[in-house]
Amino acid sequence: MKHTFSKDHCNQHVANLTRQSCITQAASLHHITASGDVSAMPTTAITLHTICSEDPALSPPQGLTLKRHIEATLGSGNIREAVQLPPGEDLNEWLAVNTVDFYNAISVLFGTLEEFCTASSCPVMSAGPKYEYLWADGVKVKKPTRLSAPEYINNLFDWIESQMDDARIFPQQYGIPFPPNFTDVVRTMFKRLFRVYAHIYHTHFRSICSLGEEAHLNTCFKHFMYFTQAFNLVDSKELVPLQELIDQMVS
Repeated sequence: MKHTFSKDHCNQHVANLTRQSCITQAASLHHITASGDVSAMPTTAITLHTICSEDPALSPPQGLTLKRHIEATLGSGNIREAVQLPPGEDLNEWLAVNTVDFYNAISVLFGTLEEFCTASSCPVMSAGPKYEYLWADGVKVKKPTRLSAPEYINNLFDWIESQMDDARIFPQQYGIPFPPNFTDVVRTMFKRLFRVYAHIYHTHFRSICSLGEEAHLNTCFKHFMYFTQAFNLVDSKELVPLQELIDQMVS
């Protein structure tokens, strides 16, 4: 599956399509201001990955409630507060809603770099000269394999969507229990999504700046890292390629 988005879409921070319903929503684009706070800008809705129940009308709007909580807290300008588990909410539900949201954000952002990130310009998936990532999903590709960056990332996006579409992993109706290994699945997703950010910062940041997208990239990554740290989703050794940036952003 090829993931293609227009450049105009990069200037949108797209909301999570709730796991309990087949609706598409748009959140707000959040830019880091000089003070480090977040300001919101209106966006228009676009269609991204949707995880739908077979009968949306029968599903309680729990995912929508959690999504509105994210929007409200992000709009307050306090990202650290926005990532915290709301009182009384289920941890797995919170992880699921945010995982879809973070996936949507990075897939839209990467889509704007399609003309810059090609098999010829990025023959390996890397984060600078010291770090190279090999692809394996344990099912279709069991042996770690060297791929170009766009091949790696498109395989990653397809793999994430397949996990989200699997009702055994991401239950499609509220109240159905998550699998015992759900946190491990989420951690694998976040580890691999981090690699996309690492590749973008090390290889395509100049292109990001030429497109005027650096503020959006920085805000998406800062939000991603606050959430990652709050729930210990990525091992510290995986963060090394961007550690200096992380220390500046999330200190």
